Amino acid sequence: MTTPNPTAGTPDLTAAAGMDAPGPIVAPAEVAAQATQSAQAGLTTTPRRSNTARVFGIIGVIVLAMVAVGVVAYLIFGLGPDAFALGGVMALVPLAIVFFGVRWIDRWEPEPKLAVLFAFLWGAVAAVVIALLVDYRVSNWVNSASGPGTDAYDFWGATVQAPIVEEGAKGLGVLIIFLVARRYFDGPIDGIVYAAWVAGGFAFTENITYFGGQLLDSGGFNGDVGQIFIIRGIMSPFAHVMFTTCTGLAIGIAARRGYGILGGIGFFLIGLIPAMLLHALWNGALYVVYDFFGYYAVVQLPLFLIAVGIVIFLRRQEAKLTFTRLTEYANAGWFKPDEVPALATGHGRRQAIAWARRNGKTKAMRRYIRDATSLAFARQRIISGRDKLGAQADEAALLGAIVESRKNLVGA
Repeated sequence: MTTPNPTAGTPDLTAAAGMDAPGPIVAPAEVAAQATQSAQAGLTTTPRRSNTARVFGIIGVIVLAMVAVGVVAYLIFGLGPDAFALGGVMALVPLAIVFFGVRWIDRWEPEPKLAVLFAFLWGAVAAVVIALLVDYRVSNWVNSASGPGTDAYDFWGATVQAPIVEEGAKGLGVLIIFLVARRYFDGPIDGIVYAAWVAGGFAFTENITYFGGQLLDSGGFNGDVGQIFIIRGIMSPFAHVMFTTCTGLAIGIAARRGYGILGGIGFFLIGLIPAMLLHALWNGALYVVYDFFGYYAVVQLPLFLIAVGIVIFLRRQEAKLTFTRLTEYANAGWFKPDEVPALATGHGRRQAIAWARRNGKTKAMRRYIRDATSLAFARQRIISGRDKLGAQADEAALLGAIVESRKNLVGA
């Protein structure tokens, strides 16, 4: 007796990936006979999906959008409409660089658009407001104690106050996503992606103030404006991203290990330490280094390359996890075992997409790959015991979606 093949009649994704296609392993007769027996109702009931994270996300985005109106008004009042507009256009350049960089990082298992939008708005609005309020309070205290504009205060503000306040405010946004939308927080890469969007939003607003302020001081676009644009917009668009991703990486490790609220907060505090130190190193160097470009080449560029290497390593770990979990589903009969390389390897995916493009099924193939990847991470959440009921609901929904995607691929 043999078990039916649930992938019979589907496109051979493994052939598209350039792999051999041996037949699936046939289950022993006694195992297949047991699998045909009725299960208890509690084992076959589909758990209900919770919409709590989506509701909180929508509310959060609406609130942040309302606060953003106030931030824009504040910037226009301080810079003037012309400097604000031109500074905003200039700030779009480093933001675009960050966007394409984060998109590359997040390509394997993309995060929900609502969560990404919340992360960006948190950085561009909430973290900026927190930093401004703290700076206002501290400035009033220092000015009343020692007088305004002292060199010691400027150095202290750049190397101590800014790293502590700004990294704390930015990291808090990542922690909120972990606590509220844990089902969408699977591991270190997710933490890096959310942190990068928070940091990108913060840098965008901050760059408007720097570029707009320099335009006002210079009376228009000149060499000084061009220099600050090159340093902040071209040479170091990922500076804030590098700082905050330390916090996101730490929270992502807590997510991968299945830690709860206390564990997430603990790793958040641990991640803040390197984030603050890197931020302080970047700001403090401007006071003691006379050859900035030499310092950039010797210190900052190697740090950036190390960060890129860490991301590449973590992306490979995600691919390995996807392969392992999909292999488990293949063994359970949801996929052909030789389909897995086409769904869980970069080369296999490219070959599968190329096959789908030649046959006019690109959209269906991309959805099939996306659903399979989400299924692998839902399985990981079940194994780690994190958001188990939500993960089971996602698993049931994704298995149904995979069946539908397969029908679309074969034109059924």
